[in-house]
Amino acid sequence: MQEQMSWHPQYRSSKFRHVFGKPASKENCYDSVPITRSVHDNHFCAVNPHFIAVVTECAGGGAFLVIPLHQTGKLDPHYPKVCGHRGNVLDVKWNPFNDFEIASCSEDATIKIWDIPKQLLAKNLTAFKKELVGHARRVGLVEWHPTAASILFSSGYDYKVMVWNLDTKEAVIMSPVKTINCHQDVILSMSFNTNGSLLATACKDRKIRVVDPRAGAVLQEASYKGHRASKVLFLGNLKKLLSTGTSRWNNRQMALWDQDDLSVPLAEEDLDGSSGVLFPFYDSDTNMLYVVGKGDGNIRYYEVSTDKPHLNYLTEYRSYNPQKGIGVMPKRGLDVSSCEIFRFYKLITTKSLIEPISMIVPRRSESYQEDIYPPTAGAQPSLTAQEWLSGMNKGPVLMSLRPGSELLSPQPLPPERPLSKPRAHTSPRLFNQTEKLAAEDGRRPLSLLEERAPRWASEHRLEEKKTWFTNGFDIFECPPPKTENEVRTRLLQMFYRQQDEIRRLRELVTQREVQAKQLELEIKNLRMDSERL
Repeated sequence: MQEQMSWHPQYRSSKFRHVFGKPASKENCYDSVPITRSVHDNHFCAVNPHFIAVVTECAGGGAFLVIPLHQTGKLDPHYPKVCGHRGNVLDVKWNPFNDFEIASCSEDATIKIWDIPKQLLAKNLTAFKKELVGHARRVGLVEWHPTAASILFSSGYDYKVMVWNLDTKEAVIMSPVKTINCHQDVILSMSFNTNGSLLATACKDRKIRVVDPRAGAVLQEASYKGHRASKVLFLGNLKKLLSTGTSRWNNRQMALWDQDDLSVPLAEEDLDGSSGVLFPFYDSDTNMLYVVGKGDGNIRYYEVSTDKPHLNYLTEYRSYNPQKGIGVMPKRGLDVSSCEIFRFYKLITTKSLIEPISMIVPRRSESYQEDIYPPTAGAQPSLTAQEWLSGMNKGPVLMSLRPGSELLSPQPLPPERPLSKPRAHTSPRLFNQTEKLAAEDGRRPLSLLEERAPRWASEHRLEEKKTWFTNGFDIFECPPPKTENEVRTRLLQMFYRQQDEIRRLRELVTQREVQAKQLELEIKNLRMDSERL
């Protein structure tokens, strides 16, 4: 039975009712980034806790930029690119189990796998790790398997989805382990369920399909005429699909489906009359759905429930700057100390700007909020490539976001995953401690220290760490200044940061003095009371 969703539902209790979007300050954005002008409806941006990758404009062939996450501010116009494709790059995706490996696909009909060095790129990176050659026409999408190591999916304009096993010694892989031939037109979107045993696709032939990715068999197919889907998404373990597209009257529309019965949608929602594609993102930890419109500046968000109405509208982040594409930070890269539950990286071509937007749950307490951070998928695969190909299914290896915690369901590392320590730039006196912690849990450094110290102490350490940077570069690694102006600029920046630090410390001392006086007064009052008694 089809149901019309309520745009403004009745009041309901929810811990996420007051979630708000907080855009980063100008100095924490990425400025002067030559974002691609491609008309394809892709994200054009991929993010992990170390890097942000963005498809860029490039003369002769295709390229993308890989920018260290902390290197905010204005980008050097001669910043090195990752370039090796002979045609425009259409999609980039980070390996979920290796923060230094990225896949890219292009109009040249190839997919390339790149190893990104831990240090800053000094020149253009042209040497790829692997090249996958199998598609007859341009490749529009790539997607890593969510639980199996070294398994990559690609879809091309030859209407084929190809499954690649990267666990080989060959630098050029000429044939996929599986080719899925069930589509009659260009595939517009791909999405996996939680354990990667099912693949949902949206196709230009207006059909949504649920496919067995190993057998290539179509398990469900939607031919509903009232909704033309352009993007499709599995909603975690809820056994539901969400698609975005257009209605028969060309309004932008969302539709909710039962993954076991795609004959008629469970619910539909017309949003507006704009023409830009809607990108859906689902957070299975909080059951929140974010809908990002291409060409407008808004992000709508909903809470998904198993009961009717299934989608409960929360509110909308509004902005005047239209987004060309969008990137999303994995949950393990979020700032739990500020109750951040999601983070977008918005590509604004009109300003050549990448703007981070944090979705925050307002809380007064400074302690770790266990209820909004349930165990989440970590950076470790639960299956090897061969195990998955042989028919095994396993859910993701879970981790806690509590600073300093270990994996909750540890698995032995598959042999194909290269071991790599995430590198963090820190001040010299904290370097040994932070590197040890980063090696232990693969997450951001200082986590144990942050847990055991109050927030003001962690903020002090963060400020201290920032003073070792100039314009986003580590002053011990970046090239020495070449002109007198550069020397003067760097010295002034360091001077102003030191002044800010001195001012902040003075305020802290004043605060402590006030607290001490209040304490003295209380002791004096207690003594007087005891004397009266």
